[in-house]
Amino acid sequence: MPYVNIKITKEGATSEQKAALIQGVTQLLVDVLNKNPATTVVVIDEVDTDNWGVGGESITVRRKAGK
Repeated sequence: MPYVNIKITKEGATSEQKAALIQGVTQLLVDVLNKNPATTVVVIDEVDTDNWGVGGESITVRRKAGK
C-alpha cells in the first residue's frame, strides 16, 4: 500500500488542483510501479508560509522580498 505525502505552501491551491495531484500521483504509481490504485494513499499537507523556510528565511519573507 503506497503512501505519498505532498507538502505545499498554503497559498490557495484549488480543490481541482489538489484532485489533479491526487489522481496524477496515483496514476504515476500505477504506471511506474504497477501499484493498485485502490490501495494507494495520497495526502496533501498545506503549510503556512510562516512555517516553511528556505535559505534561512520563511517563505513569507521571501515572497515579500520578491524571491
